[in-house]
Amino acid sequence: MTENSTQENAADAGKKDSEEMSFADLFEMEENSSVSKVGDVIKGTVVGIVDDHVLVDIGDKAESYIPLSEFRTEGEEKEIKIGDAFEVFVEKRKEEGGLQLSREKAIGIKVWEEIAKIQADDGTIDGKIESRVKGGMSVDIGVPAFLPYSQIDLRPVKDLDALIGQSFPFKILKFNRKRNNVVISRRAILEKEREKMRADMRTSLEEGMVVKGTVTNITDYGLFIDLGGMDGLCHITDLSWGRVSHPAKLYKVGDDIDVKILKYDQESDRVSLGIKQLRPDPWATVTERYPIGSKTVGKVVSITDYGVFVELEEGVEGLIHISEMTWSKKPRHPSKLVTVGDEVEIMVLNIETESKRISLGMKQLHPNPWDLVSENYPVGSIIEGKIKNITDFGIFIGIEEGIDGLIHVSDLSWTERIKHPTEKYAKGDTIQAVVLKIDRENERFSLGIKQLEPDPWQAALNNYPGGAIVEGKITNVTDFGIFVQLEEGVEGLVHVSEISKEKITTPVGMYNVGDSLKVKVINVSSKDRKIGLSVKAMDEDSGEDTLKDYKKKQAAGPATIGDLLKEEMESKGTSSKAEAAPEEAEAAAEEAEAAAEEVEAAAEEAEAAPEEAETAPEAAETAPEEAETAAEEVEAAPEEAETAAAAELEPADEADAEDAEAETDKDKD
Repeated sequence: MTENSTQENAADAGKKDSEEMSFADLFEMEENSSVSKVGDVIKGTVVGIVDDHVLVDIGDKAESYIPLSEFRTEGEEKEIKIGDAFEVFVEKRKEEGGLQLSREKAIGIKVWEEIAKIQADDGTIDGKIESRVKGGMSVDIGVPAFLPYSQIDLRPVKDLDALIGQSFPFKILKFNRKRNNVVISRRAILEKEREKMRADMRTSLEEGMVVKGTVTNITDYGLFIDLGGMDGLCHITDLSWGRVSHPAKLYKVGDDIDVKILKYDQESDRVSLGIKQLRPDPWATVTERYPIGSKTVGKVVSITDYGVFVELEEGVEGLIHISEMTWSKKPRHPSKLVTVGDEVEIMVLNIETESKRISLGMKQLHPNPWDLVSENYPVGSIIEGKIKNITDFGIFIGIEEGIDGLIHVSDLSWTERIKHPTEKYAKGDTIQAVVLKIDRENERFSLGIKQLEPDPWQAALNNYPGGAIVEGKITNVTDFGIFVQLEEGVEGLVHVSEISKEKITTPVGMYNVGDSLKVKVINVSSKDRKIGLSVKAMDEDSGEDTLKDYKKKQAAGPATIGDLLKEEMESKGTSSKAEAAPEEAEAAAEEAEAAAEEVEAAAEEAEAAPEEAETAPEAAETAPEEAETAAEEVEAAPEEAETAAAAELEPADEADAEDAEAETDKDKD
């Protein structure tokens, strides 16, 4: 009993010790495993999900919550399940107990390690462009990285926003973990690839080859095309056989096109490309497709001051000169006739294949209106048209397309003095006119308005014959004469020399406009439309009548002045005072005779002198008449003596002497 009891007690004691050691070991193990160092990256297991947080157990005394947003793969949230294992970063221990963990920082630490390794191995890392920042783009490579503008592509990128959201491989240029700064480059990868492709192209590229390329840039002078490792330039003149205003109207960046290698300089790696050379030159057979004189249709592609360029087909253009657009001598600007894009019917006039020029015409498709103008508008016919233009010298009337007629200012009125046509007419007025003359060679059409009515000057010869006495109204007074209106539209001129026997410098101030004046017609010229008038001739006619009366008296009376004086003195019963009167009368008579001789001499000079005015011949003809008038004055001298005797034969005073001198001077003039 004792041994059994002892064994049982020993067994119980052993069992108890075993249980106690096992608990101690477990406690020690628990104590050791519950210590997680701050800053470590530890693997944890998802044990629960509460709302937007994940409960993770890393073997510490308590589990920790991590925001669900930190569990992502390549920027996207991942579906989390209980039991999933992730590496997490121990940020700190909380005062109330437990740990603060971060999945995002654990990823970052791992990324930084990867960044360091990639840079050391000259490798690449994938990243996604997220946004634009100052100087470049922000790229997510696990941590935010900076991509400078200059490192995005081989050439400047115009639309940076189009890159946002795209993923590319990048090179690590430099990084600083402490500053959390990483600079990456995509260009470095492209340059490496390009250099490899360029090396391959140097051995395979030949002139004349046709290769595929991509338009990488467009300028005013051409296209830059990437041939796959090497860029080439296709000049604007090599884009098409036709007219190209700007390369951007034919191509855009990114277009894939076939090009021909025109020239390749291996030393400078310059490649000249051509697109039009892929097709045959249309000018080689242009004379066959467009023979001279043929009619065709083309499209207006350009308008200039001197004409219109028309595209007959791609690469073939011709010029319609402004003079070949209409039959008008003064054609309008081409833009008034056609617009860019219009399709026009034309005729081929000439082709120069060497200089690649085609002369075209539009007017040749219509008959020349001047060929039919004589038939349609015979001379003397009356036409109606609208005034198109007014100039200093006349009015242009539109008759029909390509034909204008001119009414010269001299053909506007028979009677009115029109200084400028705008005094009576305005642009746009519709008027009638008579066809006067048609010059087919010079394409001139002369019209007249005054010819619609009879010419009043044709009747002037009958209405105003030479020598007729007429009365008119003064319309103008000038230094050289007086204009007198005889009737509506008919004026005559009284030249300054025909106003008076006395010398007159100017009639201005002597006569007034509007006054009536009686004149004598001395000459009429319906051809020159002139009527010569005279006031002086009126006075001369009166003098001739006096002379005739004197001659009649002379035939019945005494023959000498002495006899006349003697008879007069006897009839008055004069005394010795009368003896002195005849002597004075004889002296006056002698002076009068001398004056008459001077007048006759002046008349002879007037007859010999050239005509200075229209009335000069008449003035010369009247000179003898003036002489006769002077003679009458001589004959009248005894009568003056008789008058003096009748006044008791008083001696002439100083005033009488002055009057006698004035009379003598007047006769001389």
